[in-house]
Amino acid sequence: MARKPGSEGHEGWDEYAAFYDWENARTLGRRDVPFWRAVALASGGLVLELGCGTGRVALPLGRAGVRLVGIDRSDPMLARARRRLARARLDGQVGLVRGDIRALPFPASAFAMVMAPYGVLQSLLRERDLANTLAAVHRVLCRGGTFGVELVADLPSWDEYRRRVSLKGWRRVRGGAHVTLVETVRQDRVRRLTIFDQEFTERRGHQRRRRRFALTFRTLSVPQMVRRLEKAGFEITRLIGDYRGAPWDARAEAWIVLARRR
Repeated sequence: MARKPGSEGHEGWDEYAAFYDWENARTLGRRDVPFWRAVALASGGLVLELGCGTGRVALPLGRAGVRLVGIDRSDPMLARARRRLARARLDGQVGLVRGDIRALPFPASAFAMVMAPYGVLQSLLRERDLANTLAAVHRVLCRGGTFGVELVADLPSWDEYRRRVSLKGWRRVRGGAHVTLVETVRQDRVRRLTIFDQEFTERRGHQRRRRRFALTFRTLSVPQMVRRLEKAGFEITRLIGDYRGAPWDARAEAWIVLARRR
C-alpha cells in the first residue's frame, strides 16, 4: 500500500543519509558545484548553506577557499558531513550546525550569501514554513547580499510510475555491497506534492537488507518562487537555466533563482 505523505518535509531524510551520496553520484553528481563555487566566491564573505546534508556542496566550496556554515536538521546526514570534514581538514573553513531553517540560529546580517541548492526549499511542504524560512534568510543575510535558490527542474509535471528499478550498482562500504533502488513516484495534485517512495536493497553475499521510506517535495515553479521571494523582501537579479549561466525558461535543465536582499 502506498504511504501517505507526511506533513513535515524532513521525514525520510535520516533514513536516506546512508544512500544519499551513492545516489547523487549517479544522478546529479557534482555538476552544480562549480556554479555555486563561483557565486559563493563572488560574494566575498561568509556563506550559509541551507540543508547541507552530507557536505556534497559545502566541502568542495571550502576547499576552494569559501568560508561557509552549513545547517541541516538530520543528525545522520551531519554525522557523515563531519567525518568528511575531519578527513579533509577543513574544520576551520567549514562549520556545521544542526538546526531548523525555518528559525535560523544566527545573528542578523551575519552572511554575505545564503544558498539553497537542489530542491532544499521544496522540502518545506506548508506555505507558512516557506514564508518563515524566507523571513529567516532575509534577517541573517546582509543588505545587498545574495540568496541563491535552486528548484528541482520541472517537478510539477514529473511522470508518475510504480516500482521502477531506478538505479543499481556497487556501494563502497566496509566489505562492499550491491545496491538496488526501486522507486515509485506519486503526484498529489490537490496538495501540490510530489512523493518519491524509495526502496533500497543492499546485497552482501547471500544477505539482503531493505530500507523503505518516502521523500516529499512541494511542486513549486520558478514564477511561484519568484513571487514569494519578492514578497519576502528580495529583488530578483537573475533566472538561470543551466550550471553555465544560460537564461532560464520552462524547459531549462536547471531552475535557479538569484536574488538580492533589499
